[in-house]
Amino acid sequence: MAGFAKTHGLPPVSGLSGGIPRPDYLPCHAMPREALIDSRQEILRTAARLFQQRGYDATSMNDVAAALKLSKGGLYHHFQSKDEILFEIMNHAMEITEERVLAPVRSIADPEDRLRALIRLHIEVVLSPADREITVMLHENHPLPPGLRKRINSRKKDYIHFVESLISEVQAKSSRTRPAGSVSPRAAAFALLGMINWIYQWYKPEGELQAQNLIPQFTDLIFGGIFG
Repeated sequence: MAGFAKTHGLPPVSGLSGGIPRPDYLPCHAMPREALIDSRQEILRTAARLFQQRGYDATSMNDVAAALKLSKGGLYHHFQSKDEILFEIMNHAMEITEERVLAPVRSIADPEDRLRALIRLHIEVVLSPADREITVMLHENHPLPPGLRKRINSRKKDYIHFVESLISEVQAKSSRTRPAGSVSPRAAAFALLGMINWIYQWYKPEGELQAQNLIPQFTDLIFGGIFG
């Protein structure tokens, strides 16, 4: 084979030893399916679903590749590790939060209306079947390596600070006299976000507590408990 290539002016064929292909390349039949993959986004959506259903530790790269009908080599072409996939899911989740919660509420002038909108939008994102990344982000933060975890936590802290500042504005605007020892904006922000972020653990689409019922009840809980 090498002699044929040399005689006919062809470049040497890599990955060949004694005319026998090495098993370090993808077979041709795998390419059409991989060409159809919406690359990284489809991988992230599938991995998020598996992480949510099975848990991060119980899901392997082989599981993700199998669910996509993708070769393991094809998966590693896009992501070098399971940690990288999880980080990108969480990062995308924070982008969803920015786009669907923070961006709309920032344009609302009245702080009380802004907080009501934030509660509604955050609940809608957590309950959205299309946004499994959110539940993975909420539940699977601990497996990330310290460097990646620090980057995600920094974005989470920015969101918490936004909510804390908003609650402080609502408290300042309130005409009611708050007694000494009332709920601090930081404690209120953690309580609000913890309450909403935990919904996915018990929510059942067929249950009595649908989104249209949850939103006003959670809003009443916050406004009655913090500002009442």
